[in-house]
Amino acid sequence: MREQRRARRIAMTPAEVDEFLAEQRTCRVATTGPDGPHATPLWYAWHGGALWLTSVVRSQRWADLQRDPRIAVVVDAGTDYGELRGVELRGSVEVVGEVPRTGELVPELEGPEQLFADRYTGGTFGHDGRHAWLRLVPDKITSWDFRKI
Repeated sequence: MREQRRARRIAMTPAEVDEFLAEQRTCRVATTGPDGPHATPLWYAWHGGALWLTSVVRSQRWADLQRDPRIAVVVDAGTDYGELRGVELRGSVEVVGEVPRTGELVPELEGPEQLFADRYTGGTFGHDGRHAWLRLVPDKITSWDFRKI
């Protein structure tokens, strides 16, 4: 993974990044489509050093990522300038499991699906035959925490 070069003074430690990504709920996903950038909010799971996204397979985001798997994802928090903090993750996604996901046993998905279920759906994860999983193992992580200033 490439090291953060700028703003190291306000960068989060790896443990702070893990804690932050585990506590936040929504990320913003940027893909590149035929007409330019496409940004959408998504729920996610941070598990095993990877960001796990479940996406509708008939969406613009999915089509973009099948054409070009490069992605940028931002998770941020804070209202006032002095409280702003966040993490940007960059890299390429890979599909994990069947497309669309119907519930076939995929050991790699047990952790992310349970985390997702505990966080967003009351502990149970339903396979609706419309979504599939994407895993982002970041090539680069950039973080900031203005509370450190």
